[in-house]
Amino acid sequence: MLRVCVIGLGHIGNLHSRIYMEDELVELVGVCDVNRERADAAAKKFGVKAYYDAPTMLKELKPDLVSVATGGYEYSSDHYVPTIQALEAGCHVLTEKPISNIIEHGIDMVKTAKKLNRCFALDFNHRFTPAARAAKKWQDEGLLGDLLFCNMALWIGKPQDFDSPYYHLKALNPHSCEIIRYFMGDVEAVQTFAMKAPGRSIWSTQSTNMKFKNGAVGHLTSSYDIARGHPMERCEVAGTKGRLIFEDMWREATLYPAGNPEKRVYTNPVFGGYSNFDDTFRDRIRCFVREVDAGVKPEDIDGSGLQGLKAQMIIHAAIESLNTGRIVYLEEMFPDAF
Repeated sequence: MLRVCVIGLGHIGNLHSRIYMEDELVELVGVCDVNRERADAAAKKFGVKAYYDAPTMLKELKPDLVSVATGGYEYSSDHYVPTIQALEAGCHVLTEKPISNIIEHGIDMVKTAKKLNRCFALDFNHRFTPAARAAKKWQDEGLLGDLLFCNMALWIGKPQDFDSPYYHLKALNPHSCEIIRYFMGDVEAVQTFAMKAPGRSIWSTQSTNMKFKNGAVGHLTSSYDIARGHPMERCEVAGTKGRLIFEDMWREATLYPAGNPEKRVYTNPVFGGYSNFDDTFRDRIRCFVREVDAGVKPEDIDGSGLQGLKAQMIIHAAIESLNTGRIVYLEEMFPDAF
């Protein structure tokens, strides 16, 4: 049985803790937060010991696996230090997305995990769902043929402003960029446009064109300016033999075979299916637990830190394009990471 600790006890950290408590392959042994009140409340809820600094917890409890669910500036500045601390303590680590708001930190996290031969993954819960896996299975079966294009959109109404003009791009789009890479492969170049909606001081709606290394093209639109509705997320992938769409992470996936009026559909079941957004975390966390338990090699982990880093590089290249008005090639911007 894997011994697990959670660092960061906001809503997401509590959700990680609850899912670990339900998993027969792990034992939650400790929780940690610099906010003593949050740490104590979580410890009481889950019946484990509270800690207020990660090194002490890691030294005393020696967990096998750690979830890092901290926040910070641009929603991710506090991921770096506890992730490195957990890796250096010998733990496998699942860190909340995005990997880091500072690319150099993300690169160091990935390199540290590789050097220490530890499994390092990102919580990209949007694609660890039956609908997303059904869509990927269709692609793997060759039902799309050669890839042509991808259109991705995600909008979540957040009328408040944040601590950075790039908050929306860095905090929301890791999900979308990782899903795009999941189906389309590595991105070669990006070109980005964005706007600050009336009354906003951040880039709250953006549009990014992409060219993939395989020659296909794509597009990502995201916004904090549209009220939540249905759908709020949509991915379309097209090839020479067919086209697929999946919506709202778990709700539905549809395959449209070229030249065939009959389509194939996966629909979330009423009984036994997902009931809310929190359910998407369960499949992602359980996948990582089972890969670690089975001894999957760090380089073969699904949703790895490296994949998360590449998703974040797309975003930072998009910000560079927004600021300079030019097309940005990722290998030119990040030569040391490739």
